[in-house]
Amino acid sequence: MKILFISDVYFPRINGVSTSIRTFVEQMQWHGHEVHLIAPDYGELTRDETWIKRIPARDIYFDPEDKLMKYGEVMRILPALRLQQYDVVHVHTPFVAHYLGLKLARALRVPCVETYHTFFEDYLHHYLPWIPRPVARGMARMISKRQCNAMDAVIAPSQPMLDVLRKYGVNVAAEVIPTGLQDNSFKEVDGKAFRALYGIALDRPMLLYVGRVAFEKNIDFLLNMLKQLITQQPDVLLVIAGQGPAERHLHKLVAQLGLEGHVKFIGYLDRNTELNACYQAADVFVFSSKSETQGLVLLEAMAQETPVVAIAELGTASILVDGEGALIAPDDIHEFADKVNYLLINPEEKFALGFDAKRYVLEKWTAQLQAERLLNFYRQVISEKVSRVEAGAGLAEVNV
Repeated sequence: MKILFISDVYFPRINGVSTSIRTFVEQMQWHGHEVHLIAPDYGELTRDETWIKRIPARDIYFDPEDKLMKYGEVMRILPALRLQQYDVVHVHTPFVAHYLGLKLARALRVPCVETYHTFFEDYLHHYLPWIPRPVARGMARMISKRQCNAMDAVIAPSQPMLDVLRKYGVNVAAEVIPTGLQDNSFKEVDGKAFRALYGIALDRPMLLYVGRVAFEKNIDFLLNMLKQLITQQPDVLLVIAGQGPAERHLHKLVAQLGLEGHVKFIGYLDRNTELNACYQAADVFVFSSKSETQGLVLLEAMAQETPVVAIAELGTASILVDGEGALIAPDDIHEFADKVNYLLINPEEKFALGFDAKRYVLEKWTAQLQAERLLNFYRQVISEKVSRVEAGAGLAEVNV
């Protein structure tokens, strides 16, 4: 099969969409399928450029991490794309890539599917703060419904996210296909060496958050929870691995709460050299986002036998099972802190939960399993598209 991905983001821009694309592509390529990606040019090459068509892009003034591809530059390569004879176009983001994906799919006469990676209803008002929140939510719902219904089919990373789309009025064919974990997520690493590198004592209780440092991730909750936890664990440290638009705000909040000695911002980590060791170094992975469509970092932490304490809402609720490598906490800083403290004062329970975490992920969340499901979904969508075309041609002959 020959597949054309198109996305408004990809590495070196680090986020869940980039990770999902790379994970699925590596599995598909391993199975002998050919995948190409159209993505913005960030002026910086990554390790896997041979299958990527980089497009000149312009800056976005309110989001300096991202770029907008130039529409005309993509259409300029359409003759070359026609020669590839793709079987399907797969869109991964709802901005320029969405409209280009539809245009290309029509021109190439192939089905177009889109993965709804981001819960924009709970996201948009953070980046357009001059728009009242109810208005922003309404806009997100309306745009999401219109965009998804323009597709031949839609993929949701979790059942709760698909349920939300159905409530919006999305009625096209859809499937729940999360991103799985590659084999390298399970590699044995040296968490002690990671602690030494970052000056974290081996016996210091270490909590970890990994992900984009953005307002919708609800990291404020973790800092307020940490303030409560210190009354039970005076030496506890929260490590925040990632970058994003909420960093300045969070640094100010750390100062306001008097947490300067208890929070360490370490930025993005290399997925191939440092990230696994960071997960392994932590005693507990903590997560309070309520807008995740899946929550891949939870699975990555569990693959390194690090137990999770998290609020389970939306996509997070679809992957976490209480007691299966994770403790599910309510949206309450005191009860969340109590669950973290329980693991810190009961090391045998913590290690047992971590052991169960890795077993659970291996059984249910490998990349190979999810890639096979995606390929089967492509075949189904392609077959249905062919049937519709043939039916339309037959009807036209009868009318003539």
